[in-house]
Amino acid sequence: MSEAQPVNLHGTAVIIGTRGILFTGPSGSGKSAMAFLCMTEARRQGAYAALVADDQVFVSRLENSVIAERPASIAGLMEIRGSGIVTVESVEKAVIDLVVRMVSFPSDDRLPPNDERFSIADLGDLPMIRLRGDTAAPLAAIAALFPEFRGELPF
Repeated sequence: MSEAQPVNLHGTAVIIGTRGILFTGPSGSGKSAMAFLCMTEARRQGAYAALVADDQVFVSRLENSVIAERPASIAGLMEIRGSGIVTVESVEKAVIDLVVRMVSFPSDDRLPPNDERFSIADLGDLPMIRLRGDTAAPLAAIAALFPEFRGELPF
């Protein structure tokens, strides 16, 4: 069986603590802003946080893990919409544990399906939760919606 080619996704990938999170959603939905907020909130709690990639993420599979990798040309760069491009701490790649789909109300379902999954072409799928862009305490919301992260700093 041949290895699947990496998939180029529109999203933002970060490491929060020891967990990799991929933020997805339509353009302008708040992916970068939410990722930046999560990184900032984690650091305030003394936890590790770093960007993998913003806007363009290469996703591949390595054994049982889904890996997010940054294009070299955007290493450490993140857009703060309406303000500009900033340089942040970053890593080349990370295992992704969870997908967070950015949603808006009322255009999206009020209550999404239980145990929702995000399918990535020939690479398989990952657990997915949904968050609104105006979620005030995103790490607490992620832990509430995805219990596997509970009890880990900074969740």
